Amino acid sequence: MTLQQWCFSYRGRLSRRDFWIWQGVWLVAMVMLFTLAGNNWLDTQMAAFCVVCLLWPASAVMVKRLHDRNKKGWWALLVILAWMLLAGNWTMFNGTWQWALGRFVPTLIFVMMLLDLGVFTGTAGENRFGSEARPVNYFGKPNYQ
Repeated sequence: MTLQQWCFSYRGRLSRRDFWIWQGVWLVAMVMLFTLAGNNWLDTQMAAFCVVCLLWPASAVMVKRLHDRNKKGWWALLVILAWMLLAGNWTMFNGTWQWALGRFVPTLIFVMMLLDLGVFTGTAGENRFGSEARPVNYFGKPNYQ
């Protein structure tokens, strides 16, 4: 798999190793963006634009990892639901419901998705989304196999 397929294609399957490499790249990028924006070295709108630009590769990696687990990419929408629940204003409910809808359910979704994508192995052999996951060729060297 090429670097472009890794970041921008929703087809195929992705191994746990390459999923965790993306998570590391994403985390470093977020820390850098928020540090630069927090110190006023980067405009907040530019940092937000960069975060939005990273949504496509993040979703592509997540969908390919779901494919490796033999699940449809639509399961990735659970992450959007969790973010929406986290950002929601739940003051109309009493304390327990505020905590449940605003903190517990999103945390549960994030933990379950992280376990499913990052810990559990993919389907052995071919599944409905293609052949077994191949490693990403990060440096563009020809792969003579």
